[in-house]
Amino acid sequence: MPHTEIATFAGGCFWCMEPPFEKLPGVASVTSGYMGGSTERPTYEEVSSGASGHLEVVQVAYDPSQVAYEQLLEAFWMNVDPTQADGQFADKGQQYHTAIFYHTDEQRAQAQASKQRLAQSGKFSKPLVTEIRPATAFYPAEAYHQDYYKKNPIHYKLYRAGSGREGFLKRTWGE
Repeated sequence: MPHTEIATFAGGCFWCMEPPFEKLPGVASVTSGYMGGSTERPTYEEVSSGASGHLEVVQVAYDPSQVAYEQLLEAFWMNVDPTQADGQFADKGQQYHTAIFYHTDEQRAQAQASKQRLAQSGKFSKPLVTEIRPATAFYPAEAYHQDYYKKNPIHYKLYRAGSGREGFLKRTWGE
């Protein structure tokens, strides 16, 4: 059994954050869920209303001998708008803010260095507002949210395009 580590990212709608990580070699699983709030075992309705304080997140289990945490950070940055302070794309509210939740001091240091490199790269003209926060209790989302893009591919593609995410990512990073 390979050694796995955990990484957690908030990139707005968790449906859109599963595919970029699942396609990376060395990623064992990606689970949509909630983190960062005070409500224990929150429901989707509580989180999406903004009342729970949680953010929608994906928790990534990965084999560090096959994929480095740095590669996960790169996948994260290339799938969000780190300058958007009011949510992500069409999804507004604190529950859709971007954040990197670190599980170790090493992850914290790598996340901070990665954010600083991106800020200095000139890729974005506005400041990066993505927070780097300590991981707290993770609550998996309801079963119907897991692998949503596989279960509902047409709706997922329409949502991803209609939210503005798809166009922004193509304009920012290319195909």
